Amino acid sequence: MQEHIDKIYGYVIQYGFNFFAAILIFVIGRWVAKIVSNLLENFFLKSKVEKTLAIFGKHIVFFTILTFVSIAALNKLGVETSSFLAIVGAAGLAVGLALQGSLSNFASGVMMILFRPFRLEDYIEAGGAEGTVTEIQIFNTILITKDNKRVIVPNAKITGDKITVYPKE
Repeated sequence: MQEHIDKIYGYVIQYGFNFFAAILIFVIGRWVAKIVSNLLENFFLKSKVEKTLAIFGKHIVFFTILTFVSIAALNKLGVETSSFLAIVGAAGLAVGLALQGSLSNFASGVMMILFRPFRLEDYIEAGGAEGTVTEIQIFNTILITKDNKRVIVPNAKITGDKITVYPKE
């Protein structure tokens, strides 16, 4: 009986330490992810990057770091993480292929925000539409036509074609 108790005691000490270490890795990693993502957001905002892009970048960095921290914590618990990483990679590829159009609209939105080929309240002709730019969103740009219609144009369509910016009168 004493032999079984000693064996159980040994397992509790060994796995209890690993469990405590995994929790510590996760808590510290989450704290680091929060600090790094907030620093990145502040850097973006001070660099005059569009607020929407700054917040989006903050979330991407936070969840990327949190994913790696979670994998490290699971590894400390003794979970085999190599197959888990392969599944995460395959899922990322599948999501990327499924969202190919949305990702090109997102990339075009980022380029338009950074390079500013036109600004808010400019009258433009782009992507098969024309009107006054009222909003540049991450995936779409919103135009108001001369006859007061609201036109939503995908960003990839705008950057994939010529853009004519008419001077303000």
